[in-house]
Amino acid sequence: MTSSTPRRTVLAAALAAAGTAATAPTAAAVPAHAEGGPPAASGGAGRDDDPGPGLVDNRFWSSYTDWRCGSAAGTKAVAGRRPGLVLAHPAGRTDYTDPHTGRTSAWEYASWTSPVHTPAGPATEVIASWNALTPPGTWLQVELSGTYTDATATPWYVLGRWASGDGDIKRTSVDDQTDGRSTVWTDTLAIDDAASGLRFASYRLRLTLYRVPGSGLTPTVWRLGAMASDVPDRFTVPASAPGAAHELTVPRYSQNTHIGQYPEYDNGGEAWCSPTSSQMIVEYWGRGPSPEELAWVNPDFADPQVCHAARSTFDHQYEGCGNWPFNTAYAATYPDMNAVVTRLRSLTELESLIRAGVPAITSQSFRQEELTGAGYGTAGHLMTVIGFTPDGDVIANDPASPSNEAVRRVYRRREWENIWLRTKRYDANGKVRSGTGGVCYVLWPARPTLRRHRALQALGLV
Repeated sequence: MTSSTPRRTVLAAALAAAGTAATAPTAAAVPAHAEGGPPAASGGAGRDDDPGPGLVDNRFWSSYTDWRCGSAAGTKAVAGRRPGLVLAHPAGRTDYTDPHTGRTSAWEYASWTSPVHTPAGPATEVIASWNALTPPGTWLQVELSGTYTDATATPWYVLGRWASGDGDIKRTSVDDQTDGRSTVWTDTLAIDDAASGLRFASYRLRLTLYRVPGSGLTPTVWRLGAMASDVPDRFTVPASAPGAAHELTVPRYSQNTHIGQYPEYDNGGEAWCSPTSSQMIVEYWGRGPSPEELAWVNPDFADPQVCHAARSTFDHQYEGCGNWPFNTAYAATYPDMNAVVTRLRSLTELESLIRAGVPAITSQSFRQEELTGAGYGTAGHLMTVIGFTPDGDVIANDPASPSNEAVRRVYRRREWENIWLRTKRYDANGKVRSGTGGVCYVLWPARPTLRRHRALQALGLV
């Protein structure tokens, strides 16, 4: 579970206040993949209709051709086994005052702006994600500018100021960004009043790379992209038919064994569901921090890599480790790893990943009585799905467990399916709150097997 949900709770309240009477968009034949955040408000409340293939759209730039197609100001595309974008020569110099330290430093910078991308269908929310490495003395910023369906434009919104480490700047989202029609909520750009019918029609991303002046250093970015989606409001979702049973062997870590450790990172382990889950899958793929990278952790603490993941995903503005793109960015700092935040439409799609050997981290919120066997309720929680039983029930490594040994859980398919895929729910006080609508993190090696590549490709992730 995580206590870092207030900004998403605010968005849920805003969406509820805006109403839920907008018409659901027409489906179109595009891949079912999207990145999540707070759910968009569209469609009629309580509807059970299938979200349809046209309600999500994902676009990533990652190939040498992709990087050459954008508009560069001091950056250059680098070919090779893993093409990327680097700072070739500074386009300018600026001072940045870190709002979390008060320290002002000078930086050289260069930028890259993507071509305009028009999603297959208008969207109520957009979330960016990126895979990069920033050596000491470097960092990056991701921005987005959109065009509304009435042909007006948004400002350039900052969707993250990010570094692999925390020695140069404090990794941060940026609050209080709005034009009165759309607003950035930590990691999600959302239409303020979806019932009005206003949508995002297109967008561009801008990537700015920074380095210490005269150093010759550079970040390297391998993947940059965004999800645009318009998922209809619904309190329940249609039941899916179970597929074949399959279970993956994924390391098990409990966030609760870290309660009280490093409280500067959102009160310690009790709020570390996201980095704990991320660390499980990083290690499933055979990656992990080196002893040198873990040297800062108290040697009396078990599983120091979980502490490291929490520190490496902490958002100093959000004051928590639950920033979704920051978690996938952390995972992708390990050699040859890709990671995205996406949205799936069904357990069937999730089953296809599991059968291919790709576990996923899912985001859900629920009351205690809505998920049999959990023993808790939560306004927002991440867990790692590792398989399905012969009856189709979900096998999850749930970090909200008292010990590593207790992490493996089996949850009833119908209950779990509903709490994960719905976009609206009632809290314990009967108030309408948000659901994530199928949000999950997917992590995979840069060169997956053919079977895994096909499963990822079918979901629009490669």
